[in-house]
Order: sequence, then C-alpha cells, then structure tokens
Amino acid sequence: MKPASEVIIYEGGEARVEVRLERDNVWLSLQQLADLFGRDKSVISRHLRNIFTSGELEREATVAKNATVQQEGGRTVVREIEYYNLDAIISVGYRVNSTRATRFRQWATRVLREHLTRGFSLDRQRFEHNAAELQATL
Repeated sequence: MKPASEVIIYEGGEARVEVRLERDNVWLSLQQLADLFGRDKSVISRHLRNIFTSGELEREATVAKNATVQQEGGRTVVREIEYYNLDAIISVGYRVNSTRATRFRQWATRVLREHLTRGFSLDRQRFEHNAAELQATL
C-alpha cells in the first residue's frame, strides 16, 4: 500500500479511529478494526477468516499490505501490516456483536440512506474545510 493520500477521523461514541483514504477506498488495520468495534483482535481475525473462507469476500481483493517500522525494545523492526478495505470493514461490522458495532451499523445505514435519498453524500468536515479555503481567497 502506498502512503495514505488522506486521513480522516471516525468518531462514533467511544470509538475514535484514524481512517486512511487511498485509491478510492477506506483502509483499516486489524488493530484499528478491533478498536472500532470494541473487540479483541482475535475476534476480528476470526470474523475475517470466516468471511474469506465462506467466499463472502475474496482476500486478494480486500487486503493490502503496508510495511511499517516499529521500535521493539532497543531495536528497529520492519513489519508488514495488513489493511482491510471498506468491504471487509462493513462485513466485519455486521458480524460483530458489540455496542460499538451497533453504532457503526447505524451510522453506515444512515449514510447509505442519505446517499440514496439525496443522490449524494456529504463529508461535512471536508466541505467546511473547502468552504473556509474558498472564503479565504475572496
């Protein structure tokens, strides 16, 4: 995966996750999925394994790897981290049983409903930022 072209923050109740937008998609790591849905990484990993095993999604189409540098003790280690796209995020979100997952499903449904009824979606934060930049040029 290339460096993120844009990072936004998703805040839903107790969950606050930096979301990477790249190649017209959203990408989260396993840890970010666990944080988003309020579950242990092993639970999220099990759901992902079931999603890929059942054929609901193809792993190759929904997973990207990104090398990251981490400090472990006194040494620097390069690790490949897997990132999961929006299709995988939504699939996991509809399988996880937690309050955070319920809030995520409600949020996703609201965004989809607004998009379908209005014919477009609006990122309020981006809109306000662009409006402020436009105003500054006048």
